[in-house]
Amino acid sequence: MTSSTPPTLAAPTPQARPSEPLSPSESVRVIRRTFSTPIAAIVVFAISVLWTIPTFGLLVNSFRSKDDAASTGWWEIFAHPSFGLTTYHEVLFDNGGTILPLVNSLAITIPATIIPIFIAAMAAYSLAWVRFKGSDLIFFGLFALQVVPLQMALVPLQRFFVSGAHVGTITVFPTLGLNGTLAEIWLSHTMFSLPLAIFLLHNFIAQLPASLIEAARVDGASHLRIFRSVVLPLSVPAIASFAIFQFLWVWNDLLVAKTFGGTDPSGQPITARLQNLVGNFGAHQELLAPGGFVSIIIPLIVFLSLQRFFVRGLLAGSVKG
Repeated sequence: MTSSTPPTLAAPTPQARPSEPLSPSESVRVIRRTFSTPIAAIVVFAISVLWTIPTFGLLVNSFRSKDDAASTGWWEIFAHPSFGLTTYHEVLFDNGGTILPLVNSLAITIPATIIPIFIAAMAAYSLAWVRFKGSDLIFFGLFALQVVPLQMALVPLQRFFVSGAHVGTITVFPTLGLNGTLAEIWLSHTMFSLPLAIFLLHNFIAQLPASLIEAARVDGASHLRIFRSVVLPLSVPAIASFAIFQFLWVWNDLLVAKTFGGTDPSGQPITARLQNLVGNFGAHQELLAPGGFVSIIIPLIVFLSLQRFFVRGLLAGSVKG
């Protein structure tokens, strides 16, 4: 009698477990490892060099004479060095100069940056933490306003500043008498920037810890006190980030300044002055390079002074935990 061994059962094949999502800290480590490799460093260095070469060439040409800049490339400076400050003297002091336009640009840009940030911060806090009926509809309406091209609002807004708003013979909004003044430019830039400002600041303020807001409410703080003592100090990185964008956008703006700033050269910003530097048929193109570098000095100072807030504002709220 032969004994037969019972068949052995095959062990079940382990199934692959679905990959679990990375935690926020692990995601940050993966991103850091990816951008810390030698290849990433080489790519970043190459992009930086390619981005800097045109600017460096423009800087070199700003110190060259008109004939040299028109006849030879900027790289000829290494073989035949020739520098001068004649073009900078013409830009700064001749034919009215650019000192007054620089002051006008500051007078336009600083209020046009502070006003929308002040309004947008309060509106963002209200939409994020003061819940009321229709708040979501208002937020999405403001978000939708970002798709409206600025150029479509120039003519209606100019008519509003000149003659007010009327429905038939009924005056809905009277004439403010701001036509051709700096206040008209401030209000225009404020209107155009508020949708984006409220959207960005709302996304940041809405991610603040709810425990801080609740603790302040338990202590009896009003919404104004919470906004002033809790929300504003924590929102400095986001506010500084948007302030840089708004400052640069207003400083480099030409369309709004030409539309609402009037025709008086003494009240026009640096961008309008640069437009007039070229002259008829581009006869003075050599002045554009020095004029451009004169105009970027103040924005460069603002960016470098707020750079640490800018980086914190870009990264804050991007990863939770």
